Amino acid sequence: MRVLVIGSGAREHALVLALSHDPTVTALACAPGNAGTAAVAESYGVDVADPAAIAARATEWDADLVVVGPEVPLVAGAADAVRAAGIACFGPSTEAARIEGSKAFAKEVMAAAGVPTAQSEIVDNPAKLDAALAHFGPTWVVKDDGLAAGKGVLVTSDRAAARTHAMTLLDGGHPVLLESFLDGPEASLFCVVDGTTVVPLVPAQDFKRVGDDDAGPNTGGMGAYAPLPWAPPGMVKDVLAKIIQPVVDELAARGTPFSGLLYAGLALTSDGPQVIEFNCRFGDPETQVVLPLLRTPIAGLLNAAATGTLAAYPPLEWSDGYAVTVVVAAEGYPARARAGDVITGAEAHAVLHAGTRRRDDGAIVSAGGRVLSVVGTGETLTEAREDAYRRVDEVHLAGSHHRTDIAARAAKGEVTAP
Repeated sequence: MRVLVIGSGAREHALVLALSHDPTVTALACAPGNAGTAAVAESYGVDVADPAAIAARATEWDADLVVVGPEVPLVAGAADAVRAAGIACFGPSTEAARIEGSKAFAKEVMAAAGVPTAQSEIVDNPAKLDAALAHFGPTWVVKDDGLAAGKGVLVTSDRAAARTHAMTLLDGGHPVLLESFLDGPEASLFCVVDGTTVVPLVPAQDFKRVGDDDAGPNTGGMGAYAPLPWAPPGMVKDVLAKIIQPVVDELAARGTPFSGLLYAGLALTSDGPQVIEFNCRFGDPETQVVLPLLRTPIAGLLNAAATGTLAAYPPLEWSDGYAVTVVVAAEGYPARARAGDVITGAEAHAVLHAGTRRRDDGAIVSAGGRVLSVVGTGETLTEAREDAYRRVDEVHLAGSHHRTDIAARAAKGEVTAP
């Protein structure tokens, strides 16, 4: 099977690595890729926001399967264009991808499916903002209704800060979603879907804030771990029955079946699991800890989803133990990140590239905000943390920063679900 992965981040590096270990994969490419993916896959240029260009690249390379990593091409219609070219594609149609592309649409689908989620209100006019803010709080959750790469959300107990963030979004022409705050720890559950059948992966937890103890602004994600030692027994089964399958069935009933990776961001509240958000693709950085634990060859799984044959696919096999990833970010991230600094230690095992490129002289340099995802594994969560941070210490990037507390509370048994 010839497999083409679309994207350039650590998520795509993790996908490429997993695919490279699958004996059914006879050729592997990543477009546009990065300095890390180039070590294990062919590299090709492509504009990920251009569905026609992606389909043309897949056709030209003679791909049997295209795996689309990021949300932007999926929302733009990349999967539709690839399938129209006669090539199997792991990723939802542009209509189904609205589950991430529009939070208002996601809320509508959840309401129709009877899925538990936070109360919400859409505001598209500044004149309505103050009245809407009065319906929420004292902890306000303010979200950009569209795609924002994980950075369009503000959770705050400061009403003035909530209003300022909302006005910034509105002034930029973006409708605002206000939500009630959900208590309880958060979890990410990835589900492979073929329009009807759902196959869950192991749950993970990511860390959005830039600093230790969840200080500072939201980012695209500063680290993650999997599985969740504190997850209640039967949590995944419960989420499948009450959340994932109803949403999949609702989308199918609307004539826009979801095929690809449906990612539920959950709050495990005192009233049970509730949805914070849905995404239409593998999450980053959770992919970097989920895939290293998957023993089942991944190409067949993704192809089964793309071809509507998941119901006949064998049960997944998982490794024992845990995985932890720590994101090494460039100076200035998540604001204006500095680029062009030389990185050493980036070619080591279990260092996944995100914002990197290789210079003409062969040096690997930073080329984005989240530069690397460093992965550690172990029989216990504590061992996985120690492995990850030992590897982080071997990476050097001037001015870089990372969180030092990824999975720390969970390893100490301090995280509990109601």
